[in-house]
Amino acid sequence: MRALVVVGLLAVVALVFVVMALVKDTQGNAGVGEGCPDDWPRADVTLRDRKDVKVNVVNGTERPGLAADVGNSFRNRDFQVQKETTQKKKIDDVAVLRYGPKGVGSAHLLRAYFLGDAELEYNPKREDDIVDVVLGSSFQQLATTTEVNQSLGDLGAPVAPPGSCPVTVDG
Repeated sequence: MRALVVVGLLAVVALVFVVMALVKDTQGNAGVGEGCPDDWPRADVTLRDRKDVKVNVVNGTERPGLAADVGNSFRNRDFQVQKETTQKKKIDDVAVLRYGPKGVGSAHLLRAYFLGDAELEYNPKREDDIVDVVLGSSFQQLATTTEVNQSLGDLGAPVAPPGSCPVTVDG
């Protein structure tokens, strides 16, 4: 009989702790941008499916046709390629990803296709959800599906850039 009383008492104490933890939870609104300054942009940190990612491919090298080749590679991987262009300014990096608050999650996914070696250029004033992928002279090829999955694991979850607040946008 004493054992039942002790077990019952322990169950009541555990229930009280669980209720208190739920009531006093301070992370209930984590990731929704509450408590963020009004003038800070809300960064969409949702990791997007490839079919939902819009990309402009820009050749920043001396290699002719690189943007078209990589654009086709992205299309074959189900990305939405918007434009393929060449810029006059050449870059030495593997790639540079240019994006705004609506493209944070998309840029994170695209970075995995460069095994984390793409430089990030965040523009808080940019209003579209397109990511400009500027290919540099150090670019060789896009990563395989297995390499992308491993890279995503290494990169972790998308985070809001400095000066912005994280928000998940369902869509």
